[in-house]
Amino acid sequence: MAVGDRLRTLEGSSSTRSVVSSVTVRKERELVTVITDHTEFDAAPDQPLSTSNGWVPAAEVAGARLAWTPARKLHRRRLTVVPGYPLGYFVGATCADGTVGHNYVSLVVNDGAFAARYAESLRAAVGLPARLEAVTRPSGYLQRDVPGFRVRVVSSYLADLVRQYVGGDPHHLRQAFPRVVLRDRETFDGFLDGYADGDGCRMPRWRGRTLVSANVPFLRELASVIGARFTPASQGLASHLCVIDRWADRGTFVPEQHPLPLDEREWVRVRAVRPRRASGAKPFTLYGFRLQPHRHFLVNGHLCGAV
Repeated sequence: MAVGDRLRTLEGSSSTRSVVSSVTVRKERELVTVITDHTEFDAAPDQPLSTSNGWVPAAEVAGARLAWTPARKLHRRRLTVVPGYPLGYFVGATCADGTVGHNYVSLVVNDGAFAARYAESLRAAVGLPARLEAVTRPSGYLQRDVPGFRVRVVSSYLADLVRQYVGGDPHHLRQAFPRVVLRDRETFDGFLDGYADGDGCRMPRWRGRTLVSANVPFLRELASVIGARFTPASQGLASHLCVIDRWADRGTFVPEQHPLPLDEREWVRVRAVRPRRASGAKPFTLYGFRLQPHRHFLVNGHLCGAV
């Protein structure tokens, strides 16, 4: 490591970089091995580590929770999320018909126009290129493969972001209502349109739409936002929520501010701190760094401060 090198760090909840401004070297006979839920690393006993209770010397962090981010994800592309209608549409359509994998987000539907709107909304919301692919998929009702359209984007950042928005589990029966879409009416209107295009239809007798889902908590929370009465279906059937076109006249929509970027900071438990003593005459060589503009850096994904 030399002056001018850049080290990854966490500033708040986001990953960023700091530049090494100076390097110091010292010899020590003792250090500690910090063992966490994910890995282990060696540090000086007085090395500050970021815990849920502030900066604590490495020798004293046993049982604490350390700020951490997966080291293998540090070099991935970060996305700039743009609020507005396209973001809401993308989130709504994903909640209705999308699939969130380990490192991708996709939508497979029969309606080419719906898939095209989804791709355009994704591009506008996060800046990733998205295109339509012609595919076939099995139909349980018709007992044969039917033509369809797929939009698939490979991005672990986007997949993690969608999981964050829906409470961690993107499964349609377990996902939480994504309150990030309540930041303004434009974003929320996009969400309603995207969800209705996936799991909704126009009502034949009233000016409005019916949204369908077996995820009762999801629909119940959405109903409270639009001021609608909601009665879950019985016997495990899918429930219906009616959204009239003039729902906003009820005055129940209240904007909420939620973070748009991905929270990359996690917390891991320290299982043990074990002292190590140099054997023989050769001591350990420890390096210290001064960094700008942030004075902390990552070791195996764990946030460490300057000594």
